Amino acid sequence: MKKTSFGMVGGGLGSFIGDVHRHGAMIDDLAALRAGCFSRSREKSLETARAWDIPEDRVYGTFQEMADRESARDDGIDFVTVATPNSSHYEIAKYFLEKNIHVMCDKPVTMTVEQAEDLKRIAEERKLLFAVSYAYTGYPVIRQARRMIEDGIIGRMLYVRAGHPEDWVISSVPEEPAGNLPWRFDPNVAGESLCCADLGTHAEQLIEQFTGLTIRRVLAKFNTWPAYLPLETNVTALLDLGDGITGELWASQIAIGKECSPYIYVVGTKGALEWNHEKPDILKYTELNGPTQLLSAGRDYMGAESRSITRVAAGHHEGYFEVFGNIYRPFCENLLALKEGKAYEGLSYPTIREGLNGMKFIHACVESEKRGNIWIDL
Repeated sequence: MKKTSFGMVGGGLGSFIGDVHRHGAMIDDLAALRAGCFSRSREKSLETARAWDIPEDRVYGTFQEMADRESARDDGIDFVTVATPNSSHYEIAKYFLEKNIHVMCDKPVTMTVEQAEDLKRIAEERKLLFAVSYAYTGYPVIRQARRMIEDGIIGRMLYVRAGHPEDWVISSVPEEPAGNLPWRFDPNVAGESLCCADLGTHAEQLIEQFTGLTIRRVLAKFNTWPAYLPLETNVTALLDLGDGITGELWASQIAIGKECSPYIYVVGTKGALEWNHEKPDILKYTELNGPTQLLSAGRDYMGAESRSITRVAAGHHEGYFEVFGNIYRPFCENLLALKEGKAYEGLSYPTIREGLNGMKFIHACVESEKRGNIWIDL
């Protein structure tokens, strides 16, 4: 089977998200990890390389060295995975794009809207692929919901409610200042938002991938607990989704009892659809004046798109590695087609366009809060 080759910046041993990216990239045997700059420490990078069977001559001290040397090799990497803190995404992604290396980047894709626009411009000018790992959109039933909405099963959409509540801040951060905090709480590294950028953007992308709608305007209210933190830990937003469709979005890091609970509920004139990450293989469908049906991933009644990315038999639960694989798989298939000069006709995946939409959403919510909780256009 033909494979792409890739390298990683960041994401070495001990990194949660780096390990998820690595497994997701390789789960379908469409990518092989060949190079990396896994840490600022060369010793840590070499330790990671030994664990993952990466040759020492393809372990680099800086991402610049990695891009320069890999782009000069006949067998250089096809793409890079950027699995570093937010503040470095733009610089790293831009450098690799300018060396004509395709990019898979963690979210949020940049620190500012302008940076995301610049990456989109470079990728389009150079005809390079740029994917963004909005992982929750990779669940098979999300594809099923989109197909049902496009087929008019629930009629004209009227209202959308989405969210991503977690409790990790309120369960782990002391109420009074006590020592150093992780990088996510530092505006110089995380950007102008904590909760909205970390979790709200997942809910924003769920709306886009589930419904096909994009947010036109937001009116957002931020809360911060503990109060000494420099960035928000709870976001409540009203959404204007166009065509008279209203939405609401809640993202929280202080939601006691919620470990990782993205959800979406869409009401139409003929019915409703609902999904929750706590039961990720189930799509709830309720026809107007009818009973609620539980549609299960992998069953024959699901659509072809949904079935094509279902990895286990119905009734068996798919997980986080698998949905990352469902982002990487079409990205790698697209890249292989591109290398062979063929048109790609496979599944879609989140690209720099969606990454830019995410940055516009974050910035609009921040502006709404700053300006007294008013409507802000995206």
